[in-house]
Amino acid sequence: MAGITSTKFKNNLPPKYGNIITILSIDGGGIRGIIPGVILSKLESHLQEVDDNKDARVADYFDVIAGTSTGGLITGMLTAPDPNNRPLFAAKDVVPFYLQHSSKIFPQTRGIFADTINTVKALGGPKYDGKYLHDLISKNLSGVKLHQTLTNVVIPTFDINKLQPVIFSSYQIETSRVLDASLSDICIGTSAAPTFLPAHFFTNKDDESGITQEFNLIDGGIAANNPALVAMSEVTRQIIRKNPEFSTEKPVDYNRFLVISIGTGSKRNEQKYTAKMASKWGIISWIFNNGSTPIIDCYSEASADMVHYHNSVVFQAFQSQHSYLRIDDDTLKGDVASVDIATEENLNKLVEVGQNLLNKPASRLNVDTGLYEPIPNAGTNDQALKRFAELLSEEKKRRESNAAAEQK
Repeated sequence: MAGITSTKFKNNLPPKYGNIITILSIDGGGIRGIIPGVILSKLESHLQEVDDNKDARVADYFDVIAGTSTGGLITGMLTAPDPNNRPLFAAKDVVPFYLQHSSKIFPQTRGIFADTINTVKALGGPKYDGKYLHDLISKNLSGVKLHQTLTNVVIPTFDINKLQPVIFSSYQIETSRVLDASLSDICIGTSAAPTFLPAHFFTNKDDESGITQEFNLIDGGIAANNPALVAMSEVTRQIIRKNPEFSTEKPVDYNRFLVISIGTGSKRNEQKYTAKMASKWGIISWIFNNGSTPIIDCYSEASADMVHYHNSVVFQAFQSQHSYLRIDDDTLKGDVASVDIATEENLNKLVEVGQNLLNKPASRLNVDTGLYEPIPNAGTNDQALKRFAELLSEEKKRRESNAAAEQK
């Protein structure tokens, strides 16, 4: 791409040299990003063990890493290059990052009048000013543009001026160069959850054409809180367009996808709202109700569930369910189900949730009940991660072997 020097594929080879297309997807969920942080740390340790390489990183094994909101921030952390052209953060650094900074991103209001104060804030502006988060992201991802990520990324946002999603995709900057924005702006935009954090405005200029575009962004969860399907669609578009990174895969051949989708937990099994309650709600109750934000809960859960529902059905229809791993916990209760209760106690509980999730049975969505059910003979989530690490390692070695043979 003229005028853009990409660092992609210096550490991993494109799908045309292998048999499968590898995708990692990370949901949104505020401080609950700690949960996928725990899962990703375990996945990376399995990859290091399988390949006997302590320097192996998650970004070395995936063709696409997709993330929404807090998942978008994790995506940026795992794919931004350091001065040695290696990932800026290892997966094991994600949880400590959240533990160190969450209480400053989401400072807690305490005391008997806390709920009243928060309600007033909800009426007058976002609950948090976002300054610490913006400074933190800008500091860590300073100077990194979208085209510089170490593998392809897909980060959904929503533009409230155009009332449509904006997908910041490594693939799309080939044809829409104005999307080659700063990774920090993209991560701030996808994290701007309505009522919690302010919307994010920035402009980006394509130096070659001179085109400048304005972006008025809020949380990508408005469009896709679970970005797995967006990532798969981006790949499918590239195959249709005969992108040379891919071979001659059929555009909708799910047998060629290997997808790990990581959720941030939900309180699906905890009865929260009823029609009788909601029938009496006005604007205030929908945006702030007993410490929760029902409208945010509804759109984020619905968005994530519909994607998982689709993938569960389609992968099973193509008899490829062995290539799709969804790790999530639908049994959260109380404070751990919040996106912003960043007390030390709650943050540590979220770490425990992630660790316990590793030991729970690998599960699949029952499309009739909407609940997760254990997969027969699949073992625990940790064991499933190890199997997928072995598949990822095999694919990486296959590509290296095929690329070497092609050059002979």
